[in-house]
Amino acid sequence: MKRILGYTAPAVAMLLALAGCKKQSLETTYSSQEDRIDSFIESLASQDPAPRVVHNSGSNRIVLTEGSGDELAPGGTVSFYYAGYIFNGSAPSANYLFTTNREETAAESGWTVTSPDYSILTLTLDEDAGLVEGLMNGLAGVKGGEICYIVFSGKYGFGDEIVGTIPANSALIYQIWVESLTND
Repeated sequence: MKRILGYTAPAVAMLLALAGCKKQSLETTYSSQEDRIDSFIESLASQDPAPRVVHNSGSNRIVLTEGSGDELAPGGTVSFYYAGYIFNGSAPSANYLFTTNREETAAESGWTVTSPDYSILTLTLDEDAGLVEGLMNGLAGVKGGEICYIVFSGKYGFGDEIVGTIPANSALIYQIWVESLTND
């Protein structure tokens, strides 16, 4: 038994050290992504007029076109079109598109799928919405008619899961076209 324990303790220590390195590497990845997101936001500040930026729990909403009326509150219902991209440090690029329900965006990107669904998405902003945390946090506060980017690190996206063509731990950027909302 001593012999087994003699080999087990170093093996366990090695596994713990590897897990610690992986966690540190992942934090470094997320920190680097957040730095690139900050640089992207700073690059937009030189536009005239500069877009308004809203930070909410790890998400950054860059308002390209202001909406009007009430802000979407938790439990409110929102109807919108979207285009999701892997964030590469700059504005969304057709090469990084992974999803959209907006026919114009699909056509402009040369993006084709077998059975496209270009219908507007309507959902209630709550835990049952089925959205990644970054998108959920970014949608809070949008207004009807708003057009925005919502960008966040992989920490608030799909994490260590590979989803379709999206690599694990990828930073994501969504363009959102809000059609309407209610907070009833």
